[in-house]
Amino acid sequence: MEVLMVTCLLALFYGLSSLLKIVLRMRDQACYLLAYECYMPTDDMMISTDSCVKIVTRNKNLGLEEFRFLLKTTVNSGIGEETYCPKNIIEGREDDATLVDELLEMEEVIFDTLDKLFAKFSAISPSQIDILVVNVSMFSPAPSLTSRIVNRYKMREDIKTFNLSGMGCSASLIAIDVVQNLFKSYKNVNAIVVSTESISPHWYCGKEKSMMLTNCLFRSGGCSMLFTNNRDLKHQAKLKLNHLVRIHTGSSDEAYNCCIQVEDESGYKGFRLTKYLVKAASEGFTMNLQVLLPKVLPLREILRYLVVSKLKSAKSQKLKADEGVGLNLKTGIEHFCIHPGGRAVIDGIGKSLGLTDYDVEPSRMALHRFGNTSAAGFWYALGYMEAKKRLKKGNKILMSGFGAGFKCNNIVWEVLKDLDDANVWKDCIDSYPPNTLVNPFVEKYSWIDDEILNFVRFDFSQLAT
Repeated sequence: MEVLMVTCLLALFYGLSSLLKIVLRMRDQACYLLAYECYMPTDDMMISTDSCVKIVTRNKNLGLEEFRFLLKTTVNSGIGEETYCPKNIIEGREDDATLVDELLEMEEVIFDTLDKLFAKFSAISPSQIDILVVNVSMFSPAPSLTSRIVNRYKMREDIKTFNLSGMGCSASLIAIDVVQNLFKSYKNVNAIVVSTESISPHWYCGKEKSMMLTNCLFRSGGCSMLFTNNRDLKHQAKLKLNHLVRIHTGSSDEAYNCCIQVEDESGYKGFRLTKYLVKAASEGFTMNLQVLLPKVLPLREILRYLVVSKLKSAKSQKLKADEGVGLNLKTGIEHFCIHPGGRAVIDGIGKSLGLTDYDVEPSRMALHRFGNTSAAGFWYALGYMEAKKRLKKGNKILMSGFGAGFKCNNIVWEVLKDLDDANVWKDCIDSYPPNTLVNPFVEKYSWIDDEILNFVRFDFSQLAT
């Protein structure tokens, strides 16, 4: 009898200790966002309507049809006339960028945002950074960009550094996944993620329409973020990472090739976006949500969806067309941070998720003010929400993005305190949202669609003077 009692007590003790270890391990795996800083380019890098036209008309490979395509695309892109380009493009050297141009572009973004980040969160110095992840899809110099950062800020010899390239517009979410997984192995450590993109050497100078789209959408930008798994710093954190789901559909040839860097028939390098892009994004997004939503939505909403779907499929209950049976994401998520890659992407995701104009406003405004800043775009949209004082303690935020490969990545954040930092939006937030998002190209250059030009030889080079 005594032996049995001792055995039971040992088994109970073992079970409790195992449970305690699991709980403690989960506590150590937390990922907190302490601060982030988006890049604000200087005024001499701004692209107005007229300066954009000058850049376009320098391309002697374009004819009337290509100019009309660019006009229509720019007007419908959702981009305003206060976005930014690298200085070599502003100066007319888009077809012969040097290594110096590329490095200067990266250093301006990276060092500016890191300087401000360390100044904003002075409790952690560069010497206290344990993990550094930099993602730039289209530029990978030697020494690496992480090495340039380590050298600039004289970071420790045992810092763990990672450079991500070729990962596309959702790379910052992938970089965060790298940090989150490292946090599972190291206790009380701090991490930096830097997300930006190299634009200066990748301006497309050919005339293939599917490759001209990137010139209309992509603009200069970047963001540096500070993370920790030190629970003692939780009270200073802005956000906590609750869920992260990654989907990769690169095994499909169509998905793999829908967003790819290539050379056109004339040898000009650029980024080709095919018609399959929308389908690839839809399929990847659907697969991702099938994994993510059961973790995020309340049980009552999932049960409602299952019951109504079953009734509809059995045709035992008639449902009006506008009622639908889709999941209501707002039962578990208050804010939506869609990557501002283009108006079609934002509108498409917004419609598929049943979101309102209010829900997609941050992404639309980030696109209008800063353009598609690649992997940094999420953070400009998040900054808009914070500047508008929308983010309250306990709110959940869904970040959704896509990248070449083809990838779909989603993150759900929990807001840990009321946020109101105006950040990169501080000089213009009061004027947003504007009364109209119509691009001034419509008024200034609509004459290019005049049919009379079909019969007239027109020298577009005169526009660039």
